[in-house]
Formats: sequence, structure tokens, C-alpha cells
Amino acid sequence: MKFLKNILMFLGMVFVVSTLIFAIQDNTDVAEANIENINETPSGYRISTIDIPKDLNFANESVPLEDPEVMERVDREFLVNTYWQSNALLLMKRANKYFPIIEPILAKNGIPDDFKYLAVAESGLQNVVSPAGATGFWQIMKTTGREYGLEVNNNVDERYHIEKATEVACKYIQKSKDKFGSWTLAAASYNAGPYGIQKFMGIQKAEDYYSLLLGEETGRYVFRIMAIKEILSSPDKYGFDIAKDDMYTTVPTFNVEVEEPITNFADFAELYEINYKVLKRHNPWLREPHLNNASKKKYVIEIPVKGYYSFSK
Repeated sequence: MKFLKNILMFLGMVFVVSTLIFAIQDNTDVAEANIENINETPSGYRISTIDIPKDLNFANESVPLEDPEVMERVDREFLVNTYWQSNALLLMKRANKYFPIIEPILAKNGIPDDFKYLAVAESGLQNVVSPAGATGFWQIMKTTGREYGLEVNNNVDERYHIEKATEVACKYIQKSKDKFGSWTLAAASYNAGPYGIQKFMGIQKAEDYYSLLLGEETGRYVFRIMAIKEILSSPDKYGFDIAKDDMYTTVPTFNVEVEEPITNFADFAELYEINYKVLKRHNPWLREPHLNNASKKKYVIEIPVKGYYSFSK
């Protein structure tokens, strides 16, 4: 009996050892397969550092890259924004759609073209709302919007109107430029507020953005804008392969002027052979399913040209 028990124990040990050997062999095979896959990676794909342009500037105001601390901050934003590839591609696609709207408004108001990248940094060119309530492409606060002439209420919120919001952003930026004498500080004050920047400058006795010790967000802000500018301006240089056909484009529209209340936007949309969703996508500043307009104000509503959507309702 004892002999039989010993035989059984021996056979059990043999089974355990055999199992371990096969497991090790399986893991080795997987590891070797992974190595083979790594070796099969296309030779053109490499993770590398980023060459920072030596003439890096914002609105033609040069960046002191000879300062090692500044250089580190620049490098961080180039690395983060280059290697966040999905986001960069989305920004390129949206820029193709919205920059043609923003650029002529900046030019008309004498604001450097580089400020279109500030809108990218602020919202990703989306009508988003921040936790603090800043709204739209330019992230305008309610009080600021009203101060600069926008209608902001539950029924109509023109912070979502890209043309009107861009006009307000231009006025705000120009006011900061007049105050600080620098486009770079004007950009920083868009993030921290002019009083915040002025306070830091007074405490630290500094006169430019690159000499200021700022909070994390504002301290990165202008560098992030510059990185976005460089990547979107020269996508090939930073490894992005995107065809013109892959870009987002605007749908042609015509304007309809209304001076009366609209009781139901679904019915209004049907008059133009579109649906409620399409009407609101083209006019996000219309915030409710109806337009009050008790004052008989003139509003301009964009309607897409017929044939660009595959449905009529």
C-alpha cells in the first residue's frame, strides 16, 4: 500500500513539472513572437525628440530659446501636442473648416493671424462650456459677452455664434495689447485675465511673459499655442500624413432674416427642407426650440444649401 502511494506521488510530481515546462515553453513562444512583431515594425516609424524651430515666435515676437527654462517649457508642449496624434489630426481637420471664417475677422480688426491658434488652444474649435461657464470657440464668460455687446440669455446666446464671438475676442485682445504693449502678454491675459497678469508683473517686477512665474495653466498657455501653430502649419514636418480630402469642410449656406418670433424650429426647418438638428447645428446660438423675439429684433439664420444633406426632415 505504501509502495502504491509513493508511485502515485511520483506520478503527480512528474505531471506538475511537465505542466510547468510546457507553460514556460508557451511563454517563450509568445515572447519570441512579440520580438518578431517588433522586428516587423515599419522601419519608418520612430519615436524621437522634436526639433524646435530656431525662429520660434508668437505674432512676430521672438521666444528666448537661449533660456534653458524657457526651452524646456517649449519642448514639453511640442512633445505633448505632437505625440497626441489623434487630437492633432482632429484639430487639423477642424481648422480647415473654421479658419477661413476666423482669419478674415482677425485681419479686419488688425489682430495677428497667430491668434486663431489661441481659439484652438481654448476650445479645440468646438462650442464647449468650461466648468467656470466660459462658452464657445473663444471661451467667453457671460459678463464679458454682454459687456462687448453679445446677447446672452437662455433663448439666444451669441457666444456660440462664431463670427460674433470672434469679433468680441478681437476687441478683448486689442484692449490687452494696448494695456501691455505686447501680443504675447495679450495672449497670456486672455487666459489669466488682464488684472491677473498685471498683478504678477507688479509683484515680480517683470515686464514680459517669459520672465514671469505664473500658475501651471497660464505658464504653459502661450507655449501650447505656439506648438499648435507649428504643428498645424507644417504637419508633414511633424510626421502627420493627412490628405485634403480628409479635412472637414463647411456646407454652403444662405441667410434668412427674421424679425418675428418663431414658435417651433422643427416646423421652421421643414420650410427649408432640412430638419431641426441641421438647423441647430448651423445656428448653435439658438438655444431653445423656439425664438422669443418679443422686441422684434432682426436675426439672421443660416440655412444650408439644398442637396448637402440626404434627408428633408
